[in-house]
Amino acid sequence: MRDGTTGQFDYAGAIGRCASGDRAALEALFAVEAGRLLAVAKRFLHRRDLAEEAVQDAFIQIWRKAGTFDPALGSGRGWIYAIVRNRALNMLRDGAREDLVGDEHLAAWRDGESTTRDAFERLPLESRLRRCLEGLDAEKRSSILMSYVAGYSHGEIAGRLAVPLGTAKAWVRRGLAALRECMS
Repeated sequence: MRDGTTGQFDYAGAIGRCASGDRAALEALFAVEAGRLLAVAKRFLHRRDLAEEAVQDAFIQIWRKAGTFDPALGSGRGWIYAIVRNRALNMLRDGAREDLVGDEHLAAWRDGESTTRDAFERLPLESRLRRCLEGLDAEKRSSILMSYVAGYSHGEIAGRLAVPLGTAKAWVRRGLAALRECMS
């Protein structure tokens, strides 16, 4: 993805290839800029988990909107940085990501693990859902139960399980796919 004349990364070319459906171009963009984009998002959001989410959302948007990039309006690199910046600002404006809770809610939050475990244990032994959940890896099962029983966000699941945000999201997504397959 290097420009043949200068040896510099060809952002506009990579974005153009993304618009054509070239996944390797998106991977190359990610490899070259993800670390710096994460640092930019973290400067706005002050939390690594939210910064990771902003960068992930931005790369999804880059993939989906690559066809709208116009090199006459600015550089490709500037375009992807603007997307990350705007995503981080939207997350700040959203306000829903603030974790301001009172002491009375903290005890209930700490008991979330027992709530999800109890919900799983209450499923009848002959239940198809229980058999399918038992067939999942422990991490995927916990992630799904935390999300759908306790109502935790992906960021909260990542924090509770002490894993990166992307890992928690992947566990939920892959676990749900396995559940769908098992239930059908």
